[in-house]
This record gives sequence, C-alpha cells and structure tokens, in this order.
Amino acid sequence: MILAHEHPWDLTPEEARRLQEDLRDLVCEVTLPESGLRWVTGVDAAYSSGQIHAAAVTMDMEAMVVTEQAVASIPLRFPYIPGMLSFRETPAILQALARLQRRPDVLIVDGHGAAHPRRFGIACHLGVLLDLPTIGCAKSVLVGKAPPPALAAGSTSELRQGSELLGLALRTHAHLSPVYVSVGHRVDLPSAARVVLACSRGRRLPEPTRLAHLLAGRTAREGYSADDQNLLKKGIDP
Repeated sequence: MILAHEHPWDLTPEEARRLQEDLRDLVCEVTLPESGLRWVTGVDAAYSSGQIHAAAVTMDMEAMVVTEQAVASIPLRFPYIPGMLSFRETPAILQALARLQRRPDVLIVDGHGAAHPRRFGIACHLGVLLDLPTIGCAKSVLVGKAPPPALAAGSTSELRQGSELLGLALRTHAHLSPVYVSVGHRVDLPSAARVVLACSRGRRLPEPTRLAHLLAGRTAREGYSADDQNLLKKGIDP
C-alpha cells in the first residue's frame, strides 16, 4: 500500500512522542456512509523470540467471510512503553497490509485511536499513514473512564477524561464485557461504533480483528514465511 505520510522508525522515545504530537493534527473525523462499505480489514500483532508477527484479515462485510489474509514478521526494535504501542507494531502491520491485494474500505485496529494520552494511538497512526478510514477497538481502557454500558447489545457509555469525550464503551453482546471504540482517522465516533457492532456478529470482538488476533498468535507459535502468502490469501481459516 502507498503511504500518504512516511517517517523514520529508528526514533528515541522522546522523538516518538514529538512525532505523535505533530501527526495528531492530521487526524480528521468523517461520517461514514450507511451503505457501500464492503471490505473491512482487521489487524493485530503477537510476539515471540524477539520478533513481532502482524496479521491482516480482510472480510466481506456483507457476508462476514474472509476474502484475504496476510502475515509479516520482523525483528522487534522498539521497547515497551505505555502509549507507544504503534512504534512497536505498526512497521510489521504495514508489511502485512502491503501483502493484501485489495485496499480496505475500513481498517479496524486492535488498539486505541484518540483514546490515548496524546490523542494519537496506533489506530490514528495507521490511519494517517495510509489515509484510510480507521477505527480503534481495544479490550481495555488506556486513559479516561467509562461507566458500564447497559447489558443489551449495542448499548454504549461515554469514555471521558474530564470533560473531553475520547471514545465509547460498546457492548457488542449482552452480558459480555464491552470493547472501547475510538476514532482513528477519517471516521467519526458514531460511525466507528456502528461498524464495530456490525462486524461483531454475536462475539465480543469484531470478527476481522478477532481473526487477525488468532492468525498473529498462530504465526508467533508456528511461523509462516513469505512463501506462505499465496496459501494464506486463499482464505485458510486461522
């Protein structure tokens, strides 16, 4: 995939913080159309033996069937620092996305977007680099507080830090724990929640990121080489 913005990755933590602060001004919010969004891609990453293994899974949003999937594994080069997940995972995720044949209509990231200390989480970073509608969908809160939403599927509560709205706690399935949805890029919060809910299909996590999580974990355990890409693209279920 062609990047709308590029920057070096061999950064110190302080340089990475400044880059987040610079790039966050590029994030924009757009209401997604109610129809016409078909190809949704989920991304996630796993770790093993000093490597990071990223997976991208594209699904047909109408039928919720896998149409493409790809993996990429690279050496881990950035330390674990809260709020800087993007600098550990994005390089590998970009390689996995580059191996897909079709550009997604929407990208769902297992991580935060604007619900981030500097309002520029991994979903914002990927969205700005790719200039692609991107949604953050995380399993836990990084910053802010949200009361538990009602138990019915589709219920939401606001994730706030003080008076600032950062995202939504979204109940994708009755009685299961909520996920935390936030704006990445070229999407607004109501659109983001609508897409995540539509992709959840009776599970806590949206299906594209759930399958990306499984595929990344399987890659970390078993390993895939570049020669396996054609096999993966045939839609082998992880």
